[in-house]
Amino acid sequence: MTTHPPAAAVVDAPSSPSPSPSMRRLFGMIVPLNAAIYLIIGAVPGILLPLQVQEIDRAGKAAALALITGIGAFAAMIASPVAGLLSDRTRSRFGRRTPWIAGGSLALALSLAVMGLAKSVPQLIVAWVVVQIVLNFVISPVTALLPDRVPAARRGSFATVAGVSMMLGIVSGQAAGAALSGQGLFAYAGLSAVLLIAVLAFVLVCPDTPSTGQVNEPFDLKVFLRTFWVSPRRHPDFFWGFLARLALFTGYFVVTGYQLFILQDYVGLKDDAVDLVPLLGGINLVALVITTSFSGPLSDRIGRRKPFVIASSVVMGIGMAVPFAVPTVTGMIVYTVVAGLGFGMYSAVDAALMSEVLPGESSYAKDLGVLNIAATLPQTIGPFLGGAIVTLAGYPALFPVALLLAVAGALAIIPIRSVK
Repeated sequence: MTTHPPAAAVVDAPSSPSPSPSMRRLFGMIVPLNAAIYLIIGAVPGILLPLQVQEIDRAGKAAALALITGIGAFAAMIASPVAGLLSDRTRSRFGRRTPWIAGGSLALALSLAVMGLAKSVPQLIVAWVVVQIVLNFVISPVTALLPDRVPAARRGSFATVAGVSMMLGIVSGQAAGAALSGQGLFAYAGLSAVLLIAVLAFVLVCPDTPSTGQVNEPFDLKVFLRTFWVSPRRHPDFFWGFLARLALFTGYFVVTGYQLFILQDYVGLKDDAVDLVPLLGGINLVALVITTSFSGPLSDRIGRRKPFVIASSVVMGIGMAVPFAVPTVTGMIVYTVVAGLGFGMYSAVDAALMSEVLPGESSYAKDLGVLNIAATLPQTIGPFLGGAIVTLAGYPALFPVALLLAVAGALAIIPIRSVK
């Protein structure tokens, strides 16, 4: 929807022997930025939101959580490509991405404060919907930094750094959520403060290129609405990448969306489950770092992405089978290690692979926003599917379904032809 040279073309040529100073700053500052964003994602939906729901409706907590997260994720699914489109078309002296990253973060801080004051399920639904919308107005332009500013030869390495910082944020968020459980508004205010500091540092150290001279094509609503449909005929590789991510993330959220309740009711830890969540998160981070540390750079070196993504999906599927057979704390620890190894490999390479199947250079954020539907739509499907599974067959049935979806994600990678 825009006509301008891609930023990566002027940042650092793929053949350059060493990264430019701006590239080194970008690699360094994406760590606190991503960590601060995913600190919120680890703390709120993983700990603080389920505890709020449990405090409001202990007997119906599973169904209530499914309703809240499902509606919120549907809002995020719509917001993600809209945020990407607006970011792609933004003309300002601060660039295309910076206004949305900064403004979205401020709106997110305010909406989290409102969420901390919610006292009923309807209030939580409204607050969580707003949080999900403004969160995507931060995530979509941040996601576009990879194709915008990073040359193809270094995208695997950048995805590795971004993936590790993402998981660091999630694990730290789980620990913070457990430590701040019961603190209400104070917990949300603390998370917001960390985000605002990280965003301020990023936009000052890594300024975007001014986009005041950018020429945008006339907006066509029909064309934009068609972007929600990924055509297997016109863009087959983009379609298969979308489908693979959709399947894998649906399997992931079927389980992780109920992790706290699984520990409470399936493993039998009751109220002690809150203390185990950050411990499992730390174990997951260690496992993730092991595979992330070499997967992204190695995929850059050998010029292959697909084997890593396929292998990671299969490993994650194997991990999901463990708690089904061993419904204990030990089983959950083994699951966490195995799934962490798989997800580490996946997060290090998937972003680089997806950036290479995008339909056009002039609409990176919008197209990535569409791809992000494959990550946000499962947050709608997962809780509703998970809630139905728990209601009909109990918690054990969650794991075989998640395994099958992970394997389906691996199989969907195979038909991609433009990436090895």
